[in-house]
Amino acid sequence: MAYADQKMSGNRVTALIIVALIHVLVGYALVTGLAYEAAKKVIQKVTTVDIKEEVKKEEPPPPPPKKDLPPPPIVAPPPKVNLAPPPMVTTVSEPPPAPPPMVVLPPAPAAPPPPRFTPKGAQPKGNPGNWATTNDYPSRALREEREGTTSFRVTVGPDGRVTDCSITSSSGHADLDAATCDNVRRRARFTPATDGEGNPTSGSYSNRVRWVIPKD
Repeated sequence: MAYADQKMSGNRVTALIIVALIHVLVGYALVTGLAYEAAKKVIQKVTTVDIKEEVKKEEPPPPPPKKDLPPPPIVAPPPKVNLAPPPMVTTVSEPPPAPPPMVVLPPAPAAPPPPRFTPKGAQPKGNPGNWATTNDYPSRALREEREGTTSFRVTVGPDGRVTDCSITSSSGHADLDAATCDNVRRRARFTPATDGEGNPTSGSYSNRVRWVIPKD
C-alpha cells in the first residue's frame, strides 16, 4: 500500500508541475500577443484532463515453496478379472451299447453211467524173474564182465501177449538192453486188462531186469 501511495503522490506532483508550466506558457502567450482563443482552448483542454489515479492490481501472493514430498507408493495394478462367461461345453451322451446277443448253450451231456466192473490192468502170469535168466546173459558182456539194470515198459494186447517193448531206463550197455526186450517179448505172458464192461482190452506193464554176472 505504501508503494501505491508514493506512486500516486508522484503523479499528482507531475500534474501540478504541468499545470504550472501551462500557466507560464499562457501568460507568456498573452504577453507575446498570442490569440486569446488559442490560449483558452489549450487551457480548457489541459484543465479538463482527468487525472486518474492508477490503481495497481494486487498481485497474488507467491506460491508457497515446494516441499520435498516422498515419492508416491508404487501400487500394483489390480489383476485382470475375466468377466467373460466360461465356454459352454456340450456333452453328447452316446447311446448305451446294445446288449450282446443271448447265446443258448446246449445242455451238458449226461454223465455216463458208472461202470459195472472195475477196470483192471494187465497182470503177468507166472514169475517175471524167469523172463530173463543168467543163461540169457550176452556172451560178450559176460566176457567183459559188464553189469547193469534195464527198466522196460511193454504193451499187452487183449490176448495177453506183448505187442511192444520200450526201454525206459538204460543199463548203459546196448547189448544188455536189447537182451531185456528180446527175452520179455518171447517169454512174458499176461492176463489181459479189462474195461468197465469186463471185456479184455489193451494195457501196459512196467518192470526192470538186473543183469548180474553169476558167481561160480
